[in-house]
Amino acid sequence: MKTRSLGTSDIQITPILMGTWQAGKRMWAGIDDQESITAIRAAVEAGITTIDTAEVYGEGHSEQIVAQAVGDLRDRLVYASKVFASHLKYDQVIEACDRSLKNLNTDYLDLYQIHWPSGSFGNEEVPIEETMKALNKLKQDGKIRAIGVSNFNRVQVEEASEYGRIDSLQPPYSLFWRKIEQDAIPYCVENNISVLAYSSMAQGLLTGKFKPGHEFAKEDHRSANVLFQGQNFERAQNALEQLKPIAKSHNCTLAQLSLAWLIAQPQTNAIAGARTAAQAEDNAKAASVNLSPGELQEIDRIGRQVTDHLDDNPVMWNW
Repeated sequence: MKTRSLGTSDIQITPILMGTWQAGKRMWAGIDDQESITAIRAAVEAGITTIDTAEVYGEGHSEQIVAQAVGDLRDRLVYASKVFASHLKYDQVIEACDRSLKNLNTDYLDLYQIHWPSGSFGNEEVPIEETMKALNKLKQDGKIRAIGVSNFNRVQVEEASEYGRIDSLQPPYSLFWRKIEQDAIPYCVENNISVLAYSSMAQGLLTGKFKPGHEFAKEDHRSANVLFQGQNFERAQNALEQLKPIAKSHNCTLAQLSLAWLIAQPQTNAIAGARTAAQAEDNAKAASVNLSPGELQEIDRIGRQVTDHLDDNPVMWNW
């Protein structure tokens, strides 16, 4: 799989990244550790060299699973983790990074990201200058190679950039969730900041496997996802039917088609989670699906049948 530069850093990432939120188990249902380990290993063997995790994914459990899965291949991989909104004071950032390093059994992180802006989820407001000071110190000490932010809007990315180099933004972004296109992506393109899209398959909706009447387990966070509710879900089903002929013409799945469209967008890479080895392998194959300009426009048009009806709430869950 061809790699791309992460922002202005010398780090090379794959356009498809392995997402490991599900490996943390918390907020997911039916997750098995050994299956997660096998899936992560399969992703790497299929050519995905970049793995995204976070301290809050199962309170470090996801990071530990990553280490178990591919720790022996560390020198070939790019590790990206995140510090949560409850740990944004200077000393907390340093401590959180050290915990992540221990969980991942490594002495450096390639990319360390602020997971949510200060004040999110009722956490204490911490000046971005203080948080960035800690991140710059970690970078200076060699504990991290690059700094990124997640769930930041354009104004927040601009502010963080005043205090240090930001090489990536990780927003929710998919064919069915495109709010970032009108906000931060133009700034990212102008400033060579890589976009690492999460929920790149709209949490599985773009795979086409969820049919009308599907009910999630109460502990599954997708039960609160607005895309799976009411008319949004109906419009998504209609759009998926229109996407099927394009996928068939490329001999690929709906999931692969949606990932291929996403990584063809300016400055954009796709984080794709996988519960099984087969899913991880399928995600990797999306990087070899080449869409024509006309097909990209048609897929764009189909996707807007869903996104044009969404409100302005930047969060896709009714938490």
